[in-house]
Amino acid sequence: MSDAPIYHMCKLEEWQAAQAAGSYAGSSQDKADGFIHFSTAGQVRESAAKHRTGQDGLVLLSVDPIALGSALKWEPSREGLLFPHLYGALPVTGVIRFDPLPLSENGQHVFPKHVPDTDGAE
Repeated sequence: MSDAPIYHMCKLEEWQAAQAAGSYAGSSQDKADGFIHFSTAGQVRESAAKHRTGQDGLVLLSVDPIALGSALKWEPSREGLLFPHLYGALPVTGVIRFDPLPLSENGQHVFPKHVPDTDGAE
């Protein structure tokens, strides 16, 4: 697919534990599904609204998909769109950056300015 960053939302505490361990095994939902859920830039806001509205204390991980190798699969999900799924742990070395995801007054997350609204945008 693309070499553009992919994104994952998790609790700050989960990310801190991953940094100490050297890898992130995913949320309880990821573990139940058997893979770590990621979104592209064009998908991540809708994913946040659908699955994380009102959840405080989250961070957004920006991840280099190339660093994940063949464990990263692009699979159909919502509306038949291809979503990146990681079958295995996320090495912290694959994380380009992490940013807080504060909540707006309406309970929606405020995304960092470096995350484009659409795929392929800069």
